[in-house]
Amino acid sequence: MKFITFFVGLIVVFFLAYIASNNKKHIKFKPIFIMLIIQLILTYLLLNTEIGLILITIISNLFTRLLDYAANGINFVFGGLANKGEMPFFLNVLLPIVFISVLIGILQHFKILPFFIRWIGFFLSKINGLGKLESYNAIASAIVGQSEVFITVKKQLAQIPKHRLYTLCASAMSTVSMSIVGAYMTMIEPKYVVTALVLNLFSGFIIVLIINPYDVNDDEDILEIKGEKQSFFEMLGEYILDGFRVAIVVGAMLIGFVALMSCINDLFHIIFGVTFQQIIGYVFAPIAFLIGVPSSEIVTAGSIMATKLVTNEFVAMMDLSKISSTLSIRTVGIISVFLVSFANFSSIGIISGAVKGLNEEQGNVVARFGLKLLYGATLVSILSAIIVSIML
Repeated sequence: MKFITFFVGLIVVFFLAYIASNNKKHIKFKPIFIMLIIQLILTYLLLNTEIGLILITIISNLFTRLLDYAANGINFVFGGLANKGEMPFFLNVLLPIVFISVLIGILQHFKILPFFIRWIGFFLSKINGLGKLESYNAIASAIVGQSEVFITVKKQLAQIPKHRLYTLCASAMSTVSMSIVGAYMTMIEPKYVVTALVLNLFSGFIIVLIINPYDVNDDEDILEIKGEKQSFFEMLGEYILDGFRVAIVVGAMLIGFVALMSCINDLFHIIFGVTFQQIIGYVFAPIAFLIGVPSSEIVTAGSIMATKLVTNEFVAMMDLSKISSTLSIRTVGIISVFLVSFANFSSIGIISGAVKGLNEEQGNVVARFGLKLLYGATLVSILSAIIVSIML
């Protein structure tokens, strides 16, 4: 049955991407097929082989150790408050982002990350048929974040045509920042976080090749990366503050969204006898079934998926962590992979605002195709969830 659901799911996702395509006649099926096969192979290796499980364990242990280091700094400032169980989410999940941000800054400063991003991007461009800029941007988005990545290509931003700009923004929304991966791993299983990071990279290319197909001429295939010269300690201070800002912003959004969702749920329950999340659970139930969730759990899964779309992935992950013990392993795995991306309504404003801050005209262009951007990024999450479903 799961194989039938898998193929039906792929057909539906490709059809939904196809009807939104800018140029249906220009879709390249060969790189799509190749990347689909690569996804299946990588998913099998990560989840069903000893080598993959060892790799995931190493990555998980690495982030656990980094979170321990972060805890030393947090405990020094807050006097062990985190260990007493008070304010656990902000102190134990969000504030470690500060330390992870510092490490990313150090790797950026010594040109270690740019080196790997360039060469991995170059290799991917040979597979996906897109330009060097698009492949670089996809990798960089997964490292530095959906808004900060545009600073690195600031020199080219004004000259980037609309179709290429869509691809850059789609990559930014379909991935997640490495600085908050550790936070995700405290709420859902690390193996699903790692798997989602890999799958979303290729799923993003696949959906873009259908929705937004185009060719990049040799004279346009240029990559100019902007880097600001800073002293080591200047960089250190900047990334520490950047990490803290991210933690504060995420915390503020969670306070607002969780409180709002609680209020709306109560209002709906008083008026209609059911909560808002239960209603949207029924709306998203067909999508949950499409990605391989058992029929007995599709409403619950649909509610979590919808929560992620209308709020953000942190709120949805918290909801999933509360009820994961009542769900099947298959459902937990599929939904966990679906949640690991920035595909939600607030990301439209974040990305368009980041671009507008660098180039107002291009920022307005992004805002105009914002809903289509979210549509494509959501299909990326659905595709990744479908791929992982065949291995669970």
